[in-house]
Amino acid sequence: MAGPPTPGAPSELLPDGDGAEQLNSVPPAAVLRPVRSPSLPESHRSIPILPGASFFRKMLAFAGPGYLVAVGYMDPGNWATDLGGGSEFGYTLLSAVLVSSLMAIFLQALSAKLGIATGRDLAQSCREHYSRRTGIALWVLCEIAIAACDLAEVLGSAIALKLLFGLPLLVGVLLTGLDVLLVLALQGRGFRVLETLVITLIMTIAACFAYEIFFARPLWLEAARGFIPVAEIVRNREMLYLAIGILGATVMPHNLYLHSSLVQTRAFKENVRGRREAIRFATLDSTLALGFSLFINAAILVLGAAAFHQRGMTTVADISQAYQLLTPVLGASLASTLFACALLCSGQNSTLTGTLAGQIVMEGFLDLRLKPWLRRLITRSLAIIPAALVIGIMGEGHVTSLLILSQVILSFQLPFAVVPLIQFTGDRSKMGEFTNNNLTAILGWAMAAAIIVLNAALLWLTFGGKL
Repeated sequence: MAGPPTPGAPSELLPDGDGAEQLNSVPPAAVLRPVRSPSLPESHRSIPILPGASFFRKMLAFAGPGYLVAVGYMDPGNWATDLGGGSEFGYTLLSAVLVSSLMAIFLQALSAKLGIATGRDLAQSCREHYSRRTGIALWVLCEIAIAACDLAEVLGSAIALKLLFGLPLLVGVLLTGLDVLLVLALQGRGFRVLETLVITLIMTIAACFAYEIFFARPLWLEAARGFIPVAEIVRNREMLYLAIGILGATVMPHNLYLHSSLVQTRAFKENVRGRREAIRFATLDSTLALGFSLFINAAILVLGAAAFHQRGMTTVADISQAYQLLTPVLGASLASTLFACALLCSGQNSTLTGTLAGQIVMEGFLDLRLKPWLRRLITRSLAIIPAALVIGIMGEGHVTSLLILSQVILSFQLPFAVVPLIQFTGDRSKMGEFTNNNLTAILGWAMAAAIIVLNAALLWLTFGGKL
């Protein structure tokens, strides 16, 4: 007979005032085994869910993790791909933004369900399910994805600091290392404080783009048509490259690991009914947050199309160039300044959540416990050092192309996070009654296949093939 759970570990699925039928509804193999240390132990189950609270109060209690995940879907990498797509191809790639966002909503809901139903994040589940060799390989691939994402975030913040204050890019990159101290300070005050800061920065970004769009005066009918996919996207190598970049910038592999951990910061009842309710509210939270990020991503692409493509400027993919042109093109004195402010908010927001993702991945795959300041210093160094080397060796002129390339790299890493996620959430021995139904499983595997096919198509086009 198994002993009592270790302190701080998730409880087993035992009846808690809801009748013994709850236990009988879950196969014995799905009863949760204690984990040695929960995901994000300093914040695990730290936010209470008041019993008997109204629907609205519960919705507010569960709100937060979705927005921390959503910031990764509007990071500086998105700016480079969306601006490039809008200025070169007008509104055509809005369909790529829409499809990517719908995929993100679906996959993040699965990630939340995995974390709530099993008490494990995706990295912990991989470590338990696969061999050590496979687990290490997945960890390395995930670290590459995080490094690519962090490279975009660090470079984006550095560009914003240069545009606003004239700081050299290398100095701006080094300054982004201070977010390690910021995360430590905010988490020391409670996870809710960190979530509040992130949501405030998201609202600031939205307000800045609302101002830009108002003066850009888009062609709304053409923008609406842009949400309908066209075959040209997969036939045109440059368009496909940007479309997959948008996919990589929107559906980020490390966000799947992050979300499966963040949902465990809520102290929901650890029985079947409590977990079902937590899954429902967590899905609502992430769907609303990612719907908001869809608006931001679409706004960036629409801005590129309206401000530049409609005026015959089809090669404005450089963020600094866009900054210089926005005020004279739109005739709005604050256009360039607000653009840079939104970029800084975006970069800083994403580095905060990227640091948390690095912690979750390292602890989950390696079961390695380090002091918080040391762990975050390591994960931040993995982003700052490559960014500093890129700027020092290649110069500042290659920054935007590297931003787009980083998003394509993220897209190539996606299958190595998506496939385990769909596999685990379809495993009844892990999920019990929360196992994916047939429709969910079909949609999940179809998305994984689509990601793999799109990446293969890009490789074929890149190396001289024709579709």
